[in-house]
Amino acid sequence: MKRRRFLQLAVGAAALPAVSRMAKAQSYPARPVRVIVPFAPGGPTDVFARLMAQKLSEQAGAQFYVENIAGAGGNIGAGRAAQAAPDGYTMLVNGANFVVNPALYRHVPYDPAKDFDPVTLAVTAAVVLTVHPSLPARTVKELVDLVKANPGRYNYASPGAGTPPHLVGELFRLSLKLDLVHVPFNSGGLASG
Repeated sequence: MKRRRFLQLAVGAAALPAVSRMAKAQSYPARPVRVIVPFAPGGPTDVFARLMAQKLSEQAGAQFYVENIAGAGGNIGAGRAAQAAPDGYTMLVNGANFVVNPALYRHVPYDPAKDFDPVTLAVTAAVVLTVHPSLPARTVKELVDLVKANPGRYNYASPGAGTPPHLVGELFRLSLKLDLVHVPFNSGGLASG
């Protein structure tokens, strides 16, 4: 082997690990990326995740797709995300229940601090109190007076027991001593419909 050829191969071999790392970094994502939403389709988290997945697909030139894995206030989907390989091909888009659930449930299938690497706080949202337009209440005071004058007649909806909207509704109910019935739905989309 000629000396020049030997030096070329030696330099190439020495550079191979760095080139390999750069090629690997440049090729992400090399396959579709699963975006887990731990709630049923149609709710606010699902809508945001679908918009985000679409933009990521456009920008990365690879498919990011949403998979809804609903149940147990988000615990089932978060648990599945925690079990996924930590390779960047599974993302979890979740809400406040992600950190609240360990205090509400005896067992959750994930550890919010150890099983996930946070990427960003993507959305913030205010809590909004809404009523059907047929109700004769246009202010919170009018609503409270109406509920107090008609104990047990009115209810409030949430995407499920233990979800942040449920907890806010219970805080509202308990702090004002209102006789309201909680009606849990299977998703935020159904609860607000």
